[in-house]
Amino acid sequence: MAKLEIVIASTRPGRVGLPVGKWMDEFARRHGGFEEVELVDLAEVNLPFMDEPNHPRLGRYVHGHTRAWSAKVTEADAFVFVMPEYNYGFNAELKNALDFLHQEWAHKPVGLVSYGGVSAGTRAAQMVKQVVSALRMTPVPEAVSIPFVQQFVVDGRVEANEAMEAGAKAMLDELVRLTHVLRPLRMR
Repeated sequence: MAKLEIVIASTRPGRVGLPVGKWMDEFARRHGGFEEVELVDLAEVNLPFMDEPNHPRLGRYVHGHTRAWSAKVTEADAFVFVMPEYNYGFNAELKNALDFLHQEWAHKPVGLVSYGGVSAGTRAAQMVKQVVSALRMTPVPEAVSIPFVQQFVVDGRVEANEAMEAGAKAMLDELVRLTHVLRPLRMR
């Protein structure tokens, strides 16, 4: 069974990432390409700033929060990062969550749902691709980029347009394909 984890990267109070993440979660469940879909909110994971004494590549974690985060990431076969753009880049909480671990990310595909103003978070999406590639993840080119995101949030829910839904479907289709292709590498 393949499991998709949708990670809400923003932890800021009043964040728009929460309704965007919930929309993506509902869309992925309707899509049906994954047997299991889980919404993972970094605000609830609540990782401190990197506090492990050993390099993540060693996997010798001393803190319970790191072991719990490792288990959560390990159980996933694919990811979608729902991410804001801050100052032309992706947010520190997502970078911290990525940096806490190493091997747990390897050979797993990742899709990006970015949002922001006029740029729709695309600069952040380009920046995170370098980091996930270093972790041996495979970012899919299909993505959801939401410009002027507030226009799509009505009463705390995202009302997606046709382009957003088409992007989400294409991204999920590719994540499903790559999940199965990369599985033998994860089994080694």
